[in-house]
Amino acid sequence: MEEYTFETERLGMRPTAVEDAHFIFELLNTPKWLRYIGDRQVHTEEDAVTYIKSKMLPQFKERQFGNYIVIRKEDHHKIGCCGLYDREGLEGIDVGFAFLPSYEGKGYGYESTSKLMEYGKDVHGITHVNGITIKENIGSQKLLEKLGLRYIKTITLPKDPDPLLFYSNSTDHA
Repeated sequence: MEEYTFETERLGMRPTAVEDAHFIFELLNTPKWLRYIGDRQVHTEEDAVTYIKSKMLPQFKERQFGNYIVIRKEDHHKIGCCGLYDREGLEGIDVGFAFLPSYEGKGYGYESTSKLMEYGKDVHGITHVNGITIKENIGSQKLLEKLGLRYIKTITLPKDPDPLLFYSNSTDHA
């Protein structure tokens, strides 16, 4: 039986681990990830191991939160991920999410990410959460709004010239 850091009625979430390399490889190479989030140069499972070790695990060590694998409890399938990120060039904590195509449109994004935000608030004291997405990703925008974030402005991040829509649940950005 899998141990979860936190869970909902249908889902369990736990920190991403090196053992998730196959799943991370699959998720980061879905058409929507590549189109809306970007190519992270994860072209093999070995690349996925390197990505997990260099991009995901350090934040857990530093902040005790980061990227979580979302697992459907009924069949123990890994269906996506959601996370709280301390992202370079972005003030505050950023929420993110992505799911395999066959698990989209079933409410898993809202269910897991709202629970993650509750966990972040209760366990880590994170009350102000931001979100970023590209203009073309309407689904992500709708989910950010459903999570209680509102559009603030268009921004760019270091090392990424593409404009991003910046959302926040904080009134400090008004």
